[in-house]
Amino acid sequence: MTDVIKLRKGLDIHLQGKAEGKVIQLKSNGQYGIVPEDFVGVVPKVVVREGDHVKAGDALFVNKQYPEVKFASPVSGTVREVVRGERRKVLCIRVEADKEQVSVDFGIKDPSKMDGKAVVEALLEAGLFGYIDQLPYAVSTNPTVMPKAIFISTLRDKPLSCDFEVEVKGEEEEFQLGLTALSRIATTHVGCGKNASFIDKYKDIETHVFDGPCPAGNVGVQVNHIDPVNKGEVVWTVDPTVVLFIGRLLKTGRVDLHRLVALCGSEVKNPAYVRMNVGEELSTLLSNSYDSDHHVRIINGNVLTGCPTTKEGFLGAHSSEITVIPEGDNADELAGWIMPRLGQFSTSRSYFSWLCPKKKYALDARVKGGERHMIMSGEYDRVLPMDIYGEFLIKAIIAGDIDRQEQLGIYEVSPEDFALAEFVDSSKLELQRIVREGLNILRKENT
Repeated sequence: MTDVIKLRKGLDIHLQGKAEGKVIQLKSNGQYGIVPEDFVGVVPKVVVREGDHVKAGDALFVNKQYPEVKFASPVSGTVREVVRGERRKVLCIRVEADKEQVSVDFGIKDPSKMDGKAVVEALLEAGLFGYIDQLPYAVSTNPTVMPKAIFISTLRDKPLSCDFEVEVKGEEEEFQLGLTALSRIATTHVGCGKNASFIDKYKDIETHVFDGPCPAGNVGVQVNHIDPVNKGEVVWTVDPTVVLFIGRLLKTGRVDLHRLVALCGSEVKNPAYVRMNVGEELSTLLSNSYDSDHHVRIINGNVLTGCPTTKEGFLGAHSSEITVIPEGDNADELAGWIMPRLGQFSTSRSYFSWLCPKKKYALDARVKGGERHMIMSGEYDRVLPMDIYGEFLIKAIIAGDIDRQEQLGIYEVSPEDFALAEFVDSSKLELQRIVREGLNILRKENT
């Protein structure tokens, strides 16, 4: 019988511009860029030169600390530029795609006849292993430590999130192949929503249903309720799209990094789903999709956890949405702080919006306040459905008290778990940045 876990804490934010179920096709301009920063914790070492020709599946860079962890090119083409920043930091590797695509043939494999070691070796060879993350530290994992369990969340419940059931439609076989392969490494847990149509459809996994508001879909929240991470333990977390990448590799023997992306947000004229390759330039997607370039915020990913980008940016390795919302820099609100603000969203009853809980809003990117001293008000606890004291953990990270951080459960969290807490925080602290810095320091200390 499927396990049902009910969560009460959290917050659903209803925004305008959610992508419809239709999928549109766009012609790529052939420009791609792989950004090493998409893979947290990886120190990149570029293994190609400008002017080199690569096939889809050839390595563009490797993890300097673990050279066996490669990162594959999504397309065949010519390496046009290795973009570097300060101190020669690798910012991006640009590839111009060929008109006729050629892929490296890694051979078709049957995961039911493979053991965990063979699966890991296949992923390393094809440059897909680096797409797997781990807890603790919420970084790209390495092959030297095997996990006690693997967690996959198919429940995407952040505002305007891509619906995975739309994405997996027509590729159920590939998804099953990927699940079977991962199950050969460790026990594989799949979390889904209460309305998911595929709860009992797949085998070789343990299925858990999560019933509650956002962030019930966060894989860290699901780990916390199923099998919490203690000091010295490691679990792997895998995006469900990466499971499709693995399944396609095993079924065809080729690296195929296309994914279904939701073009969404209140500024988008026609929100819809679009098929794109990882690293594809966003100008193809964003041309003529909204009215003004001057007063919009383009987000590579979700409104809560994504990063600002431009039309010249590239689709992130873990991005399922490209979101366009108002910037808010042209807002002119006369006596705005004393107005009833019927069209604005608030988590308190400061505005009358609480009378319309299902209303959809067109929120902009303004912070609406300045950073101030942290107030111990219990705000974080109301939206953080984890067995930790969020406010005390943030204070311990700011203070640099590593022992206290360990006692308060820092090994169980990732920055995205504090995205909603950052949204409701009246102190306007950058909680995700604070958690990331704390995890980086802790990782360095424990290395």
